[in-house]
Amino acid sequence: MLSFKEITMAALVLPTEDRLFTYADYKRWELAEGERYELIDGVAYAMAAPNAIHQAIVAVLTAKLYNFFEDKPGKVYPAPYDVRLFYEEDESDDTVVQPDISVVCDEKKRGAEGCRGAPDLAVEIVSPTNTFVEMARKFERYRQAGVREYWVVNPEPQTLFVYRFDGGEIITRSYRPPGNVRSETFPHLEIPLEPVFAG
Repeated sequence: MLSFKEITMAALVLPTEDRLFTYADYKRWELAEGERYELIDGVAYAMAAPNAIHQAIVAVLTAKLYNFFEDKPGKVYPAPYDVRLFYEEDESDDTVVQPDISVVCDEKKRGAEGCRGAPDLAVEIVSPTNTFVEMARKFERYRQAGVREYWVVNPEPQTLFVYRFDGGEIITRSYRPPGNVRSETFPHLEIPLEPVFAG
């Protein structure tokens, strides 16, 4: 069987119309330990290993979100966790992303393999390897799929943006330490930012 790299090199260097992938393809890839890819509109994108600051932010936010949702319907999943934004039962869907943190409230979306559809909250931490084009592409896919709220955390400068997708409207708020981030979707979800950025 071909390795993932052998299968996907064409998708990474040729125009997307030359070779597009589905979730069924994605499931069959044989990845080396630590190797991760996302699939967006059928195109495979390699994911670089996160740095220490990134992982520290993920750890703090995951803990805070877990504590908030512990007695509520939402379940909190840190990456790696596959989110099939446009889920198709026949596995023909072509977008599989791995937000740094996902919150899934609808029990029917929680499959053994990951999230079947849009999570209620997706959190991404910006890293030096993220490009503006990549972030913009994922932002649009989250909006189209029906993600209710999207957080983008930028370690430098220390800023957290909250985007709430409300029909055709996008409500945007920005937060910085020493303030608290407040959810636009989940009442009473408020997290102090100083420990998030403490590193």
